[in-house]
Amino acid sequence: MKKNKKILLIGPVYPYKGGISHYTGLLYRALTKRFQVKMVSYKMQYPKFLFKKEQKDFSNDAFKVEGTQYEIHTANPINWILRAWKIKKEKPDMILIQWWHPYFAPCYYIMSLFFGKTKLLYLCHNVFPHERFFLDKFLVRLVLKRGDYFILHSKMEAKELLSIKKDAQYKVNVHPTYNVFQFQNMSKEKAREILGRGREEKLLLFFGFIRPYKGLSYLLKAMGILKRQEKLKKRKLLIVGDFAGTRREYENLIEENEIGEEVWIKDGYTPDREVEPYFAACDVVVLPYESATQSGIVQIAYGFEKPVIVTNVGGLPEVVEHKKTGFIVEPNNPKALAQSIDNFFEGQWGERLKKNIQAEAYRFSWDRMADVVEGFISSS
Repeated sequence: MKKNKKILLIGPVYPYKGGISHYTGLLYRALTKRFQVKMVSYKMQYPKFLFKKEQKDFSNDAFKVEGTQYEIHTANPINWILRAWKIKKEKPDMILIQWWHPYFAPCYYIMSLFFGKTKLLYLCHNVFPHERFFLDKFLVRLVLKRGDYFILHSKMEAKELLSIKKDAQYKVNVHPTYNVFQFQNMSKEKAREILGRGREEKLLLFFGFIRPYKGLSYLLKAMGILKRQEKLKKRKLLIVGDFAGTRREYENLIEENEIGEEVWIKDGYTPDREVEPYFAACDVVVLPYESATQSGIVQIAYGFEKPVIVTNVGGLPEVVEHKKTGFIVEPNNPKALAQSIDNFFEGQWGERLKKNIQAEAYRFSWDRMADVVEGFISSS
């Protein structure tokens, strides 16, 4: 296949940590099947005073993109101008930028002024940030109004985009599946052996950074309700994530609900090569979010063919079909969440939902995402 079109892809990629970095690496692979793609990432992503933890993880190069140019310094205006001129001289047919936070607005806005007539596609993980702040809408409007095309992962995100750019040309495409964490194709039995969990246990998994909007408190209260109803027989909750100094408040909830024997915590960042046992071992992944745009955790779960229990917020109902690929429950409602957990296990839904997830493979594929990009580049 002759690759006539040239795309320049900007965003975080290995060794930078996090879901968007993983996403960029997988997107690069999908696009290189059809286009000439050059990967440009950051020589400095966040200044240390804003992001004090380690930003890079060299332990897993599964997402590595050979030939990546680490050249953008997000806090250096002179760098923005020089790098933008260099990009323009390379004459790409399209520049594709990963967008998720207004911190990057000054950098991308100034760079876009020097891109000339090159078409600019923003792939928006969030139009506005999860945690809003003064001037965030101004910053988002400033940079996104210069975009020619947009890809979003939910209808809610599309609505937010149209609130700042009424004539935006966009496509809504569900977040593709992260199906690259199966380094050993680990069985459930092997994973439980590694984690020290019993084969007969019914395991729920809460995974990812612990933030208030992710609703872990409601899940702990739901576990308490099930305990009082004597419905926690062999049902255990694995909490795997970085508490960022908030662990004590959740430990208090565990004590209050008397579920210390039913909850197991692994605090801290989980390197990519250590993700597999937790998803392989569990029966269902729970996302009790108070708010959301979309979630890469759902797509990691689907990559392991695991069903999910999610709340009816943001874009989650667009990627989870009730009683087909998971359960959807109302947010901020421990009783409803407890009932859903009980229904999942009592109704033995696991295998039925797994088969439906397998059947939805193309909908969540990277090939489908590449189809959307190809549609934009063909029309430009």
